[in-house]
Amino acid sequence: MSVRNVRVLLAEDQSMVREALATLLGLEEDLEVVAQVARGDEVLAAARTHRPDVALLDIEMPGLTGIEAAARLREELPEVKIVIVTTFGRPGYLRRAMESGAEAFLVKDAPAAQLADAVRRVLRGERVIDPTLAAAALADGADPLTAREREVLRAAADGSVNADIARGLLLSEGTVRNYLSTAIQKTGARNRAEAVRIAREKGWL
Repeated sequence: MSVRNVRVLLAEDQSMVREALATLLGLEEDLEVVAQVARGDEVLAAARTHRPDVALLDIEMPGLTGIEAAARLREELPEVKIVIVTTFGRPGYLRRAMESGAEAFLVKDAPAAQLADAVRRVLRGERVIDPTLAAAALADGADPLTAREREVLRAAADGSVNADIARGLLLSEGTVRNYLSTAIQKTGARNRAEAVRIAREKGWL
């Protein structure tokens, strides 16, 4: 590879972390951070403008999660390779990241050299997954929630009543009640609050 030919888009809502990552990646002779954004809903526009080779996305961001942003990138700019980084090593996140089209999934406390190596490897067509997370995901089993159950459970997380959730998601109250009941059953929870907690701990939300 010639010098500075790998263009990287960096999406991270914590400015100190984002700047540190940009600095560390910038020390690599063959990598160049061409764009930085702090929100998930800014990723696609930045990618259209700067045409990166690789998008490095945090999971927890305002606007859209890194996983949601990855899915939109995959749909509109499939040539961009996607690396997901997260503070939270939750097996459910790994599964959802792979389903969204990410080529790599790493935790943030990985060494900078490992992150730079992951960027290079995905460009070579490889898939890079934190081995500890991969083992945990296999042991933990698949996410049992459907996309709709996940959406309703997420809407219930702030304590909203069924009527408010129904209005927000354009569903009937009965449908919301059924989705919540199924989600509670699938997570093995006693109530919706516990279902939300369990789903978040597993990385399903």
